[in-house]
Amino acid sequence: MRAVTFQALHQPLAFETLPDPTPAPDQVVVKVGRCGICGSDLHMTEDAAYGCKHGDVLGHEFAGEVVGLGREVEGLRTGDLVSVIPLASCGHCESCRKGEVQWCEQFALQGGGYAEYALTRPNQCVKLGANVSLADGAIIEPLAVALHGVHLSGMKAGDKVLVLGAGPIGLAVAFWAHRMGAAKVAVQDVADFQRDRAIGMGADIFVVDPADPVGSAEAGLGGQAAVVFECVGIPGLIDQAVRQVRNRGTILLLGLCTRPDTFNSFAMLSKEVRLVTSAFFTVPEYEAALAALDAGALEPRLLVTGTISLGETPEVFESLKRRTSQCKVLIAP
Repeated sequence: MRAVTFQALHQPLAFETLPDPTPAPDQVVVKVGRCGICGSDLHMTEDAAYGCKHGDVLGHEFAGEVVGLGREVEGLRTGDLVSVIPLASCGHCESCRKGEVQWCEQFALQGGGYAEYALTRPNQCVKLGANVSLADGAIIEPLAVALHGVHLSGMKAGDKVLVLGAGPIGLAVAFWAHRMGAAKVAVQDVADFQRDRAIGMGADIFVVDPADPVGSAEAGLGGQAAVVFECVGIPGLIDQAVRQVRNRGTILLLGLCTRPDTFNSFAMLSKEVRLVTSAFFTVPEYEAALAALDAGALEPRLLVTGTISLGETPEVFESLKRRTSQCKVLIAP
C-alpha cells in the first residue's frame, strides 16, 4: 500500500510503499477514505515529547470503508463506512465500559490514517449515518475533542465565552458553545485569516488586536468572559486568560503546550479562577459529534479548506508548519 511515514524530527515526511495490512483475529482493516491533518501531527514531527519513531504512519482523524475482518470480529461487515476513534484500549475494563477509554491502562493514541489502509479494532469503529460523508467522518475527532472541553468547562446557557485561537479546535469550541446557548462567543487570534469561518461556525465577534488583546476582547464581549478556552498551547496564554476571565470564572485548557509555562498565580487566586484541563473525549461525545453531523449541522463542514492526495502530503504537511489561511486539510488516499 502507499503511505506517508515519519522519518526523523525536523525532517519532511516520506512517501513510500508498505506491505498491505493483515488483520489479527480481533482487528479490522479500514480502507482510508479521508484523513485530517491535525495540528498535533505537525507538532509530533518537531517535538521529541511525542515519541514518534522512524517509519511511523501518522494520522488519527480518519474515516473509511471496512475491507477486512479478523475471525473474532462481530458487529461489522465488509463495506461498512466507519469513522475510527483513534483511542486504542482493552475494550473490557470499567473505563472502557463507561466510554472513558482514555483512562484504560492499555490506552494508546492510534495513527495510521496517512495511508491507503489502516488497522484498528471493532470497538473503535463508529458506523457513519446516512447523511454523513467520509469527509464528515474525518472531522468527528476534533469536534469530539472540543465538545469534551465544553462539557468539562461547566459552561452554561447565557454565559459569555472567549476562545483563544482560531484553529480547528478553537472554531469547533465556538460551534458547540453557540449551539449550547452561550450568550456571546468571541474568538480571538493574532491573524485575521479565519474571521469569516469563525463567524460562520457560531462566533459573534472575532478579535485581532496584538497591542491590547485583553481590552479588545472585553470590549467585544461587553465584559469579561465566564469561560475562557485556551486552544493554542503556547507559553503566556494562561496568564493572558487569567486577565480575561471574570471573577470566579473558568479557564479551560485544550491547547497542547509541551514547554514550561508561567502565570500569575496570585492574580488567579484572588479571582478564585478555576483552571481545568481537557484530554481527548469520551465515546458518547464522539457519537454526539457524529449525530450532530447526521442531523444536518452544516457549520462544522466549514472547517475543511482543502483536500489533497497522499503524494502531495509531504509538501503540504511542511507548508502547514507555517501560518497559512488553511484550516483543516484532508488527505484522500
